[in-house]
Amino acid sequence: MVQDVALRMLIALQSVRLSRGERGQTLAEYSLIISAIAVATVVITVLTFRTVLAGVYTSVTDCLTQVSC
Repeated sequence: MVQDVALRMLIALQSVRLSRGERGQTLAEYSLIISAIAVATVVITVLTFRTVLAGVYTSVTDCLTQVSC
């Protein structure tokens, strides 16, 4: 009887430890997915607006070197 209760307590404690570890693992996986989505969004945006961005950078460079503003 005592062994049965102790065994049940041990199983319950192990499941609590596993669920805590899985929550941390899930959080890490979600953060990696969100990071990948953010990087992909930046890459797609830069590729889409590359001509506009090149013009802006050229304009800023010209202003900084006092060619024309």
